[in-house]
Amino acid sequence: MAKTFYVTTPIYYVNDAPHIGHAYTTVAGDVLTRWHRLRGDDVFYLTGTDEHGQKILRTAEANQSDPGQWCDRLVESAWKPLWRELDIANDDFIRTTEPRHTERVQRFLQGLMDKGFIYEGKYEGLYCVGCEEFKLEGDLLEGNCKIHSKPVERLSETNYFFKLSAFVKPLLEHYRKNPEACSPDSARNEVISFLEGGVQDLSISRSTFSWGIPVPWDKSQVVYVWFDALLNYATAVGLGEPSDSPLGKMFAKTWPADVHLVGRDILRFHAVIWPAMLMAAGLEVPKKVFAHGWLLVGGEKMSKSKLTGIAPSQITSHFGLDAFRYYFLRAIPFGSDGSFSWEDMSARYTSELANDFGNLASRAAAMIEKYCDGKIPEVDRDESLATSLAETVKIADAAFGRLDFQSGILAVMEFCKRINGYLTEREPWAIAKDANRIGEVAKILYNTAESLRALAILLYPVMPGSCEKLWISIGGRELGELSSQRLGNVALWGQLKPGSIVTKGEALFPRLEEK
Repeated sequence: MAKTFYVTTPIYYVNDAPHIGHAYTTVAGDVLTRWHRLRGDDVFYLTGTDEHGQKILRTAEANQSDPGQWCDRLVESAWKPLWRELDIANDDFIRTTEPRHTERVQRFLQGLMDKGFIYEGKYEGLYCVGCEEFKLEGDLLEGNCKIHSKPVERLSETNYFFKLSAFVKPLLEHYRKNPEACSPDSARNEVISFLEGGVQDLSISRSTFSWGIPVPWDKSQVVYVWFDALLNYATAVGLGEPSDSPLGKMFAKTWPADVHLVGRDILRFHAVIWPAMLMAAGLEVPKKVFAHGWLLVGGEKMSKSKLTGIAPSQITSHFGLDAFRYYFLRAIPFGSDGSFSWEDMSARYTSELANDFGNLASRAAAMIEKYCDGKIPEVDRDESLATSLAETVKIADAAFGRLDFQSGILAVMEFCKRINGYLTEREPWAIAKDANRIGEVAKILYNTAESLRALAILLYPVMPGSCEKLWISIGGRELGELSSQRLGNVALWGQLKPGSIVTKGEALFPRLEEK
């Protein structure tokens, strides 16, 4: 049975509407899964919302709302619509308030209790409601959470604890043997340093409020929100279901997850607590936890609590959806912090998308219409272009495979520039003035169109809407749907069928209005 390539986004809090930081992660996951589908892999892409915990409860109460109704409204009016707007091709959307999740969480927790990994104890310490995390003194700055710049609260409760400290050595051994399991290197080093510094057992229940999943053996307590939320990655694909059931078979085919995409601020939950929970249950740990950097605005992390959150619609309404998807993965090395700049996005839009890519598509369609009666001419092969394309595919595939989206996109856009240079050097518009050389023009234009075929496929995971328009424009549907094309065949030269109709549609990336 072939393993499904399984990718997840973080499980997002629904205390407010999503900003571009959330969109950044989700688009990255979408591009990764679309690239693997291009490879021909069986793929499962999960996203969803974390709806329990004290932060959700307080936010709902501040808005005079029941927490369940608050979550329902935000999920249906803000989160799901945004993923549709951003053309996210997720296979499932899980909510932690769904029965399928809550029931499996309780079974999992009971299993750990039965194995002796959970015990009752008293917790006294510092808690950041914004992070939903217990803090140490070193995590604070003048008594405030370093992430939210707000005071933490001192708690004293009788809770249940998970024996997290028992898994320090197994986790260190895991990361020594499998360095790729936590990426990039800076993230893995942070996790190893944290583990080597000593880890305390984790309080996994709360007794001072009731908005959460009840602890199965003690209904006076609810499961700590992170212990609940992390399990979504497994509950969504059938955790704990009978092995001969459809969901049990799905779990066997899907688990372990291939890539958990997370923000740097939630790395420890995913690279320490989560694999320890799985080890305790006797389950395989994720193959990779990848922590990308922060999106910065004015030098500060994207955050609603600091008023630096920008709604994706503020950007897509001006630049368009595909430019949004392209920019953040092209401009910022995935894994590093990066600043959003309206001016930089405008410059890249004009230079790379409108001039390099969009203008190439428009020029090619116009010349085929003018010199070839609007039809793909006879097949010709330019060896230098064919060789360049094969190398481009190789480089891009390796880059996307290691989640280096920037290098993968750059490789494809360098090929795009190569085609623009090819046209400039060959000057088919000048050659066409000599009626006896019209055959040369046709050869140049076939090679240009064939290059555009490859660009449409290679850029499809990043900019599906624009590439679909290009695919239709160059007669690509004669080869089947764009989404059905496969990476292994991209570099096979000469696929566009002579006689296929080429149409010059609207500009892929029209000139921007001043703003």
